[in-house]
Amino acid sequence: MSYSLELLVRELTEHIMPVITAIEHQEHNPDRVNVDLDGRFGFGLDGLVAMARGLTVGRELSEAEIEALQRDDSIEKAHAAALNFLSYRPRSRREIEQRLARGGSDPEVIDAVISRLECSGLVDDRAFARFWIENRLSFRPRGKMALRVEMRQKGLDGDIIDEVLEALGDEEGPAYDAGRAKVRSYGSLDDREFLRRMIAHLQRRGFAYGVAAPAARRLLAERGGDVDELDEDSV
Repeated sequence: MSYSLELLVRELTEHIMPVITAIEHQEHNPDRVNVDLDGRFGFGLDGLVAMARGLTVGRELSEAEIEALQRDDSIEKAHAAALNFLSYRPRSRREIEQRLARGGSDPEVIDAVISRLECSGLVDDRAFARFWIENRLSFRPRGKMALRVEMRQKGLDGDIIDEVLEALGDEEGPAYDAGRAKVRSYGSLDDREFLRRMIAHLQRRGFAYGVAAPAARRLLAERGGDVDELDEDSV
């Protein structure tokens, strides 16, 4: 074959697009399909993507179309992973981004999934912040300082954190609830040590001293301690 004829054959071959010769559901995952091109396995694909793209046997696929299909498939996989992650509890945007990145999703896919989740209301950092505070106050009361740190670790914006903490109101009730769970374990302590340990416990939970001390004194009084004999400077 002459050089010019070989070059012509190569150019013609490069412009021939592969043809879909079979679309079959995968044996172990019927939600996905195998797409055969020119009689050989081409790629796996989410069944919904195949349907939405109108794939049929006999259709030709350009390289760009195959890349677009595989990108859509990556988005569907990442979206399913995000939904599974969300099934346990609400998540912040940052949490989902980090989880998908660890799973190998590229930034473009992650952005597409986040946008989809936000449109469906499944990702809402303001709603997540309210959930986080309500959950903490119900099961493991924390002070505003601790809540602020936790929410920053979740990647929440400072303005959102300020907004939800302002709506929280005073901390007297949460501090009392946080201390009440410790009363029994401090039962053998004398009044002075009880008060000292309780204040320290509440401060570790993120309550300022000005909130922790009154709550500790209230708890001491409820267990029958003589609060009047203990001034704050002696604790």
